[in-house]
Amino acid sequence: MNRNYFKGVLLLSMSMLLFSLPSHSQLNLPRGSQQAKVEQTIGITKISISYSRPSVKDRELWGNLVPYGMNNLGFGTATESPWRAGADENTVIEFSDQVSIEGKSLEKGKYGLHMVLMENDKATIIFSKDYEAWGSYFYDPSRDALRVEVSTNDIPHMEELTYLFNELKPNSAKVSLNWGQKQIPFIVEVAVTEIVMEDIRKKLQNSPGFNRQTWEQAANYALNNGGDLNEALGWINATISGQFFSEKTFNNLSIKSKILEKQGNAAEAEATMKEALNLSTVFEAHSYGRQLIANGQPQKALEVFKMNAKKYKNEWPVDFGLARGYSANAEYKKALKHLKIAEGRAPDQINKDAIAAYVIKLEEGKDIN
Repeated sequence: MNRNYFKGVLLLSMSMLLFSLPSHSQLNLPRGSQQAKVEQTIGITKISISYSRPSVKDRELWGNLVPYGMNNLGFGTATESPWRAGADENTVIEFSDQVSIEGKSLEKGKYGLHMVLMENDKATIIFSKDYEAWGSYFYDPSRDALRVEVSTNDIPHMEELTYLFNELKPNSAKVSLNWGQKQIPFIVEVAVTEIVMEDIRKKLQNSPGFNRQTWEQAANYALNNGGDLNEALGWINATISGQFFSEKTFNNLSIKSKILEKQGNAAEAEATMKEALNLSTVFEAHSYGRQLIANGQPQKALEVFKMNAKKYKNEWPVDFGLARGYSANAEYKKALKHLKIAEGRAPDQINKDAIAAYVIKLEEGKDIN
């Protein structure tokens, strides 16, 4: 064998060695399209989007850099590919719970986010089960978890591709891709109460369930957020006379009273609230009186403030409560009398300043609530 043969074998071996180096040996260098991640929580459901951010750089985007429709990218296994909705690897969107996208259900998990742009200001959003691919060169429509159709919007110029969470509501958010002068939005909705209630049930069976306050919080959440009232009543009763807890407090009895009232059991609700007030601190009773005023029950509120003043005579803030109670019932002279007493007992300058402003309002014949 001649020297040229051995030289060729050596070069081939070296080239094979270079190409077989493990991926972790590659240099960590800045990218042309910087990586980013945005997150939003709706209720207790977490949503995150990981993506790369290309810049416009005076390029024509829509219909040119980002072609309309599905396209053959000339590489990979896909004959027709959507846009990767970003740059480099898949744009990845993750949901910690089941959600609804544009009214269509999508299971929790990670998805490759792709888009198909149309010339008529429409777009198709694709959530693919394949989220670890590079771009959309290997896009497989049989792996689609969901497709939704949306309308695009015109926006002021945005140089770097940016994902935003807009129009936040307690149960939903608008997610939008913004680039150049185009926005591509889609609505994500979350069944917050159902998800929270299911999470509560799991936690009550675990270590948090050994804490009385956890059961009170669970019942209170169900009460105020459309949960199952019978379930809520069972939870609050467990804190009052359950196997692990047996303690009556203002908090658990007042929650029980509100549940009973919502169930239409007015007599038992009133009796339970009376029992709760007998156990209340001066501030708990004061706070309850203010709740009654806010709920349009001024006479009932005044009764609570009077009870509080009798039970905690000369303590702060009983006269302030009486002032609020009389004012809510348009008895401004009596309200002013108790407000001036409260002014002398105010524990700090903030309360003194607030009371001084309320004195002026009462002297003008205006309600201070």
